[in-house]
Amino acid sequence: MEGLDPDVSAMTAALQGALLRVAGFVDSMLLPMRLYQLAAIAVLLAISWALARALSPRWTGWLRSRDGWPKWRLRLGLLVDRRLTLIIFALLSWIVVEVMTQITWPSRSQLIALAAAIATGWVVIFFVARIIRNRFLRRLVTWGAWIWITLLLLGLLDETTAALDGMAISFGEFRLSALTVLKGLVITGLMIAGARMLSGIVAGRLAASQDISPTMRVLTAKLIQVVLFSLAVVMGLKAVGFDLTGLAVFSGAVGVGLGFGLQKVVSNLVSGVIILLDKSVKPGDVISIGDTFGWIEELGARYVSVVTRDGKEYLIPNEDLVTGQVVNWSHSDEFVRIELSFGTSYDDDPHRVSELAIEAASSVPRVMSDRRPVCWINGFGDSSIDYVLRFWIEDAQGGLANVRGMVFLALWDRFKANGVQIPFPQREVRILGQNAANTGQRAQETPGGD
Repeated sequence: MEGLDPDVSAMTAALQGALLRVAGFVDSMLLPMRLYQLAAIAVLLAISWALARALSPRWTGWLRSRDGWPKWRLRLGLLVDRRLTLIIFALLSWIVVEVMTQITWPSRSQLIALAAAIATGWVVIFFVARIIRNRFLRRLVTWGAWIWITLLLLGLLDETTAALDGMAISFGEFRLSALTVLKGLVITGLMIAGARMLSGIVAGRLAASQDISPTMRVLTAKLIQVVLFSLAVVMGLKAVGFDLTGLAVFSGAVGVGLGFGLQKVVSNLVSGVIILLDKSVKPGDVISIGDTFGWIEELGARYVSVVTRDGKEYLIPNEDLVTGQVVNWSHSDEFVRIELSFGTSYDDDPHRVSELAIEAASSVPRVMSDRRPVCWINGFGDSSIDYVLRFWIEDAQGGLANVRGMVFLALWDRFKANGVQIPFPQREVRILGQNAANTGQRAQETPGGD
C-alpha cells in the first residue's frame, strides 16, 4: 500500500549509528586502565549483596518493634529493605570514588562513579514511583525511567533516540515513529497518574467538608475525575501527533452506537447523575428495593452498591432506582417505626397488658427513649385479645429482624413474670368418612335392618 512503507534508509542509518556508538563504548570499557574498575565494581556488588543478606533480618526485626510508627513510615522501611543491596552498593561506590579522588587521578575512578550514579538514579526512581498506585503502570514507569537514566548517564541517549525516531511508518502526511509512541505513552501515563493523585486529594478534601452534601461530594469528585482523565488522554494523543479535529467524525459514530447498542449503559449513566442531583439516595442510607434490604455503600457511575446485613453486596443498576419503587428508610431522617402484633388471654387486664408491653419495649437498648412506645388493642379475636405494639429506632442499618426479636423476648419475659397468658386456639378434629363407615357397618349387623 502506498505511503505505508517505513523510511528504510533513515532507519538503517539510525541503527548503524547506534550500534557504532555502543561498540565504541564497549571498546572504551575494555581498556586496560578500566578493567580494574570493572573488577572493583564486581567486588562492590558482591560485598553489597553479602551485607544486605546479613542486615535484612535485623532491619525487618527492628521495623516490627516500632509499634508506634505510622503506616507510611513502616512502608518506607520495607521499601528500603527491598532495595537494600542497591542502596549499599551506591553508598560504597561513592565512598570508594571519594577516597580514590583524594589519592589519585579522577579518571582512575570514572567508571566506578558512573556505576554509583546509575545505582543512585535507580534508587531515587524506585522511591519516587511509589506515588503511582496502579501496579502495572508503576512497573512500566519504573522500568522506562531506569532505561532512560541509564542511557543518559552512559551517553547513549542521542543515538537511541535517533534509532527509535528512524523506526517510523508514514500515513500520508502523518508520520508515526517508535519514539513518538513512547513519548505518548510516557506523557499519558504520567498524566493519568497525576490525574488520579489529584482527584484522590480533591475527593479527600471534599469528604472532609461538612458544608457540602454527600451526593454533591460524590458528583463533584466524579466530574473532576472525568475532566482530569479526559485531559490526560487528549494530551497523550496530542503528544503522539494525532489531529484532534478528526475526533469529530469519531464522536458522531460513537453517538450512533450509543443510540442503538448502548441504551442501557447510557441510561444507567444518566440515571446516576439524576440520583446525585436530586439527592433521593446517598451513601449511608438504608433502603429496600424488591427483596433487597441494606445500606448504600457507594454510588457508582453505573450502579449503586448496597450491602446487606449478611455481608452480601448487591450492585443495583441506577436505572432501577430511578424508574422503580425504592423504600428509603433514612431519606429525611433516621427514625424508623416498627410494629409488632401479639395476643393475650381474655382473663388478663388489657390495661395491665399494655403497660407491660410498653415497659418491655422500653427496656431494649435500641428502642428510642425520646419517642415512647405505644400499645393499643387491635381487635377481639376468637381466642385472644389482639394488640399492636409500636416503637421507634434510629439505627435501621443495624437491622430490623434482630430488634424485633429482642422486643419479643422482652415481652415473653414480662408476661411470664406477671402471669400474662398468650393463648393458642384448641381445635377438635373429627374424621367424617370414618364415622359414616362405622355407622353403616352397625346398620348391617342389626337384625331386621332392611
